[in-house]
Amino acid sequence: MSNKIKGKYGEEIAVNYLIKNGCKIVEKNYRFSRYGEIDIIALDGSILCFIEVKTRTSDRFGTPFEAITKTKLNKIRKCAFFYLQNSKIHYKKFRIDAISVFLSAKEDVKEPVIKYIKNIEF
Repeated sequence: MSNKIKGKYGEEIAVNYLIKNGCKIVEKNYRFSRYGEIDIIALDGSILCFIEVKTRTSDRFGTPFEAITKTKLNKIRKCAFFYLQNSKIHYKKFRIDAISVFLSAKEDVKEPVIKYIKNIEF
């Protein structure tokens, strides 16, 4: 499985996880060309969440959360502010979250391991 396909699969798993836990998906793969992309934008009650999803099959090169660098977080933040400025709906509360999806390469482990961190900051 290529990294791109693995990433999209991880995002689908994250979307299903969020919906199952009461969030409403507002947008997926929101792109602001100068700063990049936000994987998922969702409402958690009245809070607008900008969510970065990282999918891994191994922690050989670090955990999924370790892949969210300060530089990446700054790009997400800029993209989030652009979204907020251009949205027709005015949100009073927002945050940046991260979801890690760990897909085991072992055949006996079928379910992905999902971890959700709300309000990530450095």
